[in-house]
Amino acid sequence: MRTFDLEREQAPAPQRSRGKGQRRRGKPKNQLDGWIVLDKPSGLTSTQALSAVKRLFNPEKAGHAGTLDPIATGLLPLAFGEATKTVPYVVDGAKSYQFTVRWGAATATDDTEGDVIATSDVRPTRDQIEAMLPRFVGEISQVPPRYSAVKVDGQRAYDLAREGTVVELKPRVVTVTRLVIVGDPTEDEVTLVADCGKGTYVRSIARDLGEALGTCAHVTALRRTRVGPFREEDMITLDALRERAVDPQAAIEAVLRDPADALLGLPEMDVDRNAAGRLRRGQGALLRPGDPMLAEDSEICAREGGKLVALCRAQAGELRPVRVFRAPRRRITVPIVAPSERAEAPEPRAAVSEFDD
Repeated sequence: MRTFDLEREQAPAPQRSRGKGQRRRGKPKNQLDGWIVLDKPSGLTSTQALSAVKRLFNPEKAGHAGTLDPIATGLLPLAFGEATKTVPYVVDGAKSYQFTVRWGAATATDDTEGDVIATSDVRPTRDQIEAMLPRFVGEISQVPPRYSAVKVDGQRAYDLAREGTVVELKPRVVTVTRLVIVGDPTEDEVTLVADCGKGTYVRSIARDLGEALGTCAHVTALRRTRVGPFREEDMITLDALRERAVDPQAAIEAVLRDPADALLGLPEMDVDRNAAGRLRRGQGALLRPGDPMLAEDSEICAREGGKLVALCRAQAGELRPVRVFRAPRRRITVPIVAPSERAEAPEPRAAVSEFDD
């Protein structure tokens, strides 16, 4: 006969505390590795755009490489799984923007989202603009906008600005390799194309260009067309991605790029099976007599049979792994609820991914 302790049976089960190294178990997710090069629509933050794609494919791990302003459109690289290990190489890459500058008004955010804080009747001519542009090419000193993702004492500048806290952002040196007019300027607006390096704010270029021309200015439209190895022709819109995601597996096969695509341009070396095994275990692999000469501390992609094994540094006559990669996974194994069957709560506007410009 089985007996029961009534008091004990009714008491709630004791909660076990998670020890160090134990992970909270959540719902299973799809293990996907690679890049989706999204054409972000205007009106979404970068994190909201990432969340929209995550709802389509339910990936185990995801992030975005670089932040686009909510009003901006264009190239937003989204990294999944193993591709998140290569995010710094994309963020540090060259970028291209096309943006429209309106003369005669300065705003708190240096774009159309902020209140007008100053006005001017001065309207520069095309000749005046073209004469001023070389001042903003090369290594230039630039103060980021008050509403930006720059951190001040551990907090985002835009969070402090929204709270009414006045902070003095320090100028920093950025690189602009090209700044040209496209199309025909009007009396009130001009459209520019900029090729630049990491950390450049085109809103700051517009603001400072206006001041240099004796007027006020802000950005009314902004589109990013390049980030590192990814170009405008690589992009897919969110609407097109949603249409493809009716068949998630087919969509992934069509649009998910290899994690190694982020490393295009880095030197490569083929390694044998033994060296690949050592690198995958985090061990160094000796350079062979027939291997090319490598500069000390140079970066190189080690491949076996064409497949990326590790990102390495050449040190003391051997390859030493910095990042190790497993074979990319592209399989949808967890059923995905159709968007029409799911209530989608809006994402918080101020959310920012861990991968920022």
